[in-house]
Amino acid sequence: MVRPISEGIVVKKQFGQHFLRDQSVVERIVSSVDLDQNSSVFEIGCGDGFLTRTILKEKIARLWIFEIDPEWVGYITKTVKDPRMTVFEQNILDLDFAVFKPHQPWTLLANLPYQITFPILHMLQENRALLKEGVIMVQEEVAQKIVKSSGRGYGFPSLYFQRFFEWKALTKIAPTAFFPPPKVYSRLLYFKPKTNLEPIKDEEQFWKFIKTCFKQPRRTLKNNLASTHYKVELVPEESMLLRAQQMTMEDFLRIWKLLNP
Repeated sequence: MVRPISEGIVVKKQFGQHFLRDQSVVERIVSSVDLDQNSSVFEIGCGDGFLTRTILKEKIARLWIFEIDPEWVGYITKTVKDPRMTVFEQNILDLDFAVFKPHQPWTLLANLPYQITFPILHMLQENRALLKEGVIMVQEEVAQKIVKSSGRGYGFPSLYFQRFFEWKALTKIAPTAFFPPPKVYSRLLYFKPKTNLEPIKDEEQFWKFIKTCFKQPRRTLKNNLASTHYKVELVPEESMLLRAQQMTMEDFLRIWKLLNP
């Protein structure tokens, strides 16, 4: 049942709005990062400011909020008065991250809309040089895909996002912590951009190769690569008989080097 939660503003399904209502979760989000008087923080989707108000209790330099719903923009600017806060009526996916450069590095604290989680993660990856760290709330299934290192749920997203960020799975959150409650559990994820990454030869092609390896996860590499242009005869047979879910990033890189001498 969808009901108004503040000032007669109705929750909008098209924006994937599920508002956090558990103060202990908010406290965990804020306490999981290192904030001080010089910190620049941004939030994606503030709603009625449940997380916003807790962030502003910290001694930070600034908080930028990106909220797509004009009703909540109006509500938050009317009810929260703090000179450190700036609210943008903006879809974060349309943002030019150059606006962040003058005050970098940034810390992200956000309860992400489920339907755009992966587009946001790709956006963060592309702009990770501007980031210090962050805590995001995502669907539990998505969280597991990101942090897994083998087995069920492990796949392209695991390898890709672990390449660029350090991840730590924090608290698992029940649907009852939200209004309206989602149909699934959620998870807090801490992340921090990695620095000094070892280069990968033809990295764009490498990630296409990884996607092909995971095309049918229950099949062996030999089967998944059978109809491709790769010279699989260069790879030892014992490697080709493995499933992608059995392999680490180091395993894939070793095979990639054999295929690209």
